[in-house]
Amino acid sequence: MAQVQGTVALIGSGELSETMVETHKRLLANIKFGDLALFLDTPAGFQENVDLLSRRAVEYFNKKVLHRMVVASLKSTEAAKSGQAEEVFSLLGRAGYVLIGPGSPTYNVRQLEATPVPTLLGAMINRGGCLVAASAAALSVGSYTLPVYEIYKVGEALHWVPGLNILGNIGLELVVIPHWNNAEGGNHDTRFCYMGEKRFNALEAMLPPGTTILGIDEHTVCTLDFAAEAALVDGLGQVTVRCGNLETCFSRGEEIPFDLLKGKPALYRQDNAPTGNNSGYVRLPAAESVEELTKPVSTFWARMHEIENAFQQALEETNVTLLVTQILDADRLLWQAQLDLENPEFVSQGRESFREMIVLAGTSIKELTTLIPDKLKSVVAALVDLREEYRNVKKWSEADQIRRVLNNAGIVLEDTETGPRWTI
Repeated sequence: MAQVQGTVALIGSGELSETMVETHKRLLANIKFGDLALFLDTPAGFQENVDLLSRRAVEYFNKKVLHRMVVASLKSTEAAKSGQAEEVFSLLGRAGYVLIGPGSPTYNVRQLEATPVPTLLGAMINRGGCLVAASAAALSVGSYTLPVYEIYKVGEALHWVPGLNILGNIGLELVVIPHWNNAEGGNHDTRFCYMGEKRFNALEAMLPPGTTILGIDEHTVCTLDFAAEAALVDGLGQVTVRCGNLETCFSRGEEIPFDLLKGKPALYRQDNAPTGNNSGYVRLPAAESVEELTKPVSTFWARMHEIENAFQQALEETNVTLLVTQILDADRLLWQAQLDLENPEFVSQGRESFREMIVLAGTSIKELTTLIPDKLKSVVAALVDLREEYRNVKKWSEADQIRRVLNNAGIVLEDTETGPRWTI
């Protein structure tokens, strides 16, 4: 089989959030075939608000990512048999970028498995395009799909259903689990895409031996680069690779070699390896020492202090992304401490630190808006006025250049019915 040229970006959640704007821009800049971007609405085709979700995706790309997006609407198997379906298939045949997002993973599989869509998406990736699968869609692109709603909401027995296996058809047999670090349950465990540890361990045992699981934290993306045969981690959380008895976690900026994703856990990242450096992978030690290698080495308070120090550094550097990352790390640590039956007094004190971090983060972000001097506002206003003058005389290229300059400086310019409006 010829070398696959494209990429697949798997997003744990937040595919239309501020944290993913730069990710979408980077992915679009790297596609090797065409620039037609599509939003496929199938996973949410049964929802009353499906068209609203589609409009939101289009607006997000137009205003935030600054790239035109077209809706490819294929809401059901009935729609797939209509004349509208041929138009969708034609669009997919020309697309270089396809985003599929929230909804039901099992519904998505049922509607698409008998259509040309999985083949068309695989062909797009083969020729250098990019498939972005988030949340429910990420669950359905692997060899098996987790029926989240059926188990978590309806109470069906633990089971898997066959996935679309788009990844397997281009060389990577994986089971993808987004929402890996979910904490919405509050007083009950909703990690591992709402399953919790006990149920997910039982589910994992039901998979064929040697199955590789790719767990993706919320607001985190794992980009599978088939040409480079490596996966890059970006976003606020981690990506976890589980195969057999080995679990390996990768953070932002680190690369995961395809050998590990293909179920060859004979590679392991050294603790002192440079971030993102594949030369940091070495043979696993003897089986009896793996447990010793992977067990936690820091106490609850040692880890909490590490998070607090990193948080303070982020405050000093006005690094909003790092601020959010440390808050999420603290939340994850507190949740794990409860599961581990940590000293209740420690957990209580840790929560106080956690709440203080949230308050300080909010205060810091609020202060950012007061740091913009009036002279800078005057400069921006002058540029906006100049752009309007160019638009009035139909000098579109000059007007677009001003908009790009403002955008590169972190200033979002929106054209409204009452005139242009800009925000930091």
